[in-house]
Amino acid sequence: MAAITVRETDGIEITTASGLRVVADGRRPDGDINVLSHAHGDHLYTDPAPSEMVMSPLTARLAAVRRETTPAVAADPRIESFAAGHIPGSTAVRLTDPDSGLRVLYTGDCSLRDRLFLDVFEPVDADILITEATYGDPRFVFDPQPALEAAICDFIADTTDRPIICMGYTLGRAQELCHLAHRAGAPRVYTSPAIARLNRVIDDAVDAELTTAAYDREVDPGPGEVVVLPAQTNRLAFVDQLCARTGAVRVGFSGWAVEDGFRYRGGYDVTFVLSDHCDFRELEVLVQQVDPDRVYVTHGARSRFAAHVQRTLGIPAQALARDQFTLEDF
Repeated sequence: MAAITVRETDGIEITTASGLRVVADGRRPDGDINVLSHAHGDHLYTDPAPSEMVMSPLTARLAAVRRETTPAVAADPRIESFAAGHIPGSTAVRLTDPDSGLRVLYTGDCSLRDRLFLDVFEPVDADILITEATYGDPRFVFDPQPALEAAICDFIADTTDRPIICMGYTLGRAQELCHLAHRAGAPRVYTSPAIARLNRVIDDAVDAELTTAAYDREVDPGPGEVVVLPAQTNRLAFVDQLCARTGAVRVGFSGWAVEDGFRYRGGYDVTFVLSDHCDFRELEVLVQQVDPDRVYVTHGARSRFAAHVQRTLGIPAQALARDQFTLEDF
């Protein structure tokens, strides 16, 4: 009987030979152990929540803002947690199978770059690695993080003649943009109520400058002032109207900004590369430092990166597809 099986179902499901099921980032997790790597909506459980989950205390507090019910924070001697460097509270987990001794590392979304107020992910040894490949294509190689942050701060500091509308994910990117706007000396930083609620939770847990004024559609920001809005509002009429009234510059931030198409698809005036994920080279470094015997890849360019790992690094690798068992059980 296989010692470990891995598949992508309602999340990532890891099953040991003894039948222990660990479910990570499931919408309706039903494992013997349930893991929540971070509080982004595409990883977060739906209501009703399980009674307890392995997660960081900060992730639990952020989940409480985004869901009606919140599980208790669980601890299990078979599970170790490590800062994942993705967003505040994000964690990677390593399961040690008590029967076989095999170690399985699930990174969730992660970043190896030292960024702002986040704890960087420091890869640990494992026999099996399960990782994401959002930017698992060699086109996506980012400049050093200090240079990326400096370019954003310089733009904000130099834009003194009109407001700046910054679009970012409500959790993670938005807090980075608030922090960078303060670093750049913006006279005032506005945010939406949804971002402000998350800012308050994060500001209590990390050393970051996230103080903002409440954005009110009836009040127009002045020259040099920054408004941080959820990315999903970018195409809404009120944003177009705000830019038309005030002459505000609309700015987009993403790892996808490596490609010109990101700017045109979003209708942005300016774009900057700013990512919460590993770029292609960092994914390579991640695999090399974990030094696993097998790699499973989820999300993004999963097939391309799995093929690259197998061909270039010589490690058996497989792209996970929903409801497909691993081709060769470990």
